[in-house]
Amino acid sequence: MLQRLSTLGRFGAFSGQVLWRSVTPYWELDSTATHLWALWWRCLLPVLATTTPLGMVMALQGLQIFDLYGAQRLLSPLVSVATFRELSPVLASVLVAAQGGSSFAAELGAMKISEELDATEVMAIDPLRVHVVPRFLAVLIACPMLNLAGSLGGIFGGFVSAVVLKGETAGIYWANLWLMTRTSDLFGGFVKTFVFGAIIGLVACWFGTQAKGGAPGVGRAVNDTVVYACTTFIVVNYFLTSALFGAIG
Repeated sequence: MLQRLSTLGRFGAFSGQVLWRSVTPYWELDSTATHLWALWWRCLLPVLATTTPLGMVMALQGLQIFDLYGAQRLLSPLVSVATFRELSPVLASVLVAAQGGSSFAAELGAMKISEELDATEVMAIDPLRVHVVPRFLAVLIACPMLNLAGSLGGIFGGFVSAVVLKGETAGIYWANLWLMTRTSDLFGGFVKTFVFGAIIGLVACWFGTQAKGGAPGVGRAVNDTVVYACTTFIVVNYFLTSALFGAIG
């Protein structure tokens, strides 16, 4: 228990150092842009390939219920609210953790094992600012961007199921899309993915910089990144949902 508390304290101190360097100059803008671009293209297709079919499934199942009550016009609001609030933020963040977080943990772990991080510090260069912060900022920015792409994919998937496959009227689908959807739903999704991105970035960078024991240690860092990051932000998602949408009827 004491060891776990000590590890949690060291992670908290590490997070504070990374966050402080993230909001104070100087910034490695070129490195951040490079990591962001790579992360965006690495995760975009998996996000779309996940949220679009799930939007289709949601519309397919919802239509069966709404047909019983003649409430087909409520289908697109159901898809949009569920996609903006939960479906896209969670799935996009899971894929960012699996693709980007694991990659960053592996890169930093390899640098730690090869003593590249120590060599950077010996040269009077801050390894956190040069190697960690750009990766953290890349995840922080990429998560909301991928959430937007995932949201559009989920809504389009619902359209394909309802209109193309089931023959519902396209005008009714698009006309009622914002019937129950509020700006706060879209905003809440961005807030969630911003927090999730911070969690993924910090966890990935922490396990990467703490890797030891050669190649097996890098593998453990990658595995721990995905497990701890996903578990943490899925739990945090409940509290964010309660805070952002709990009072909305």
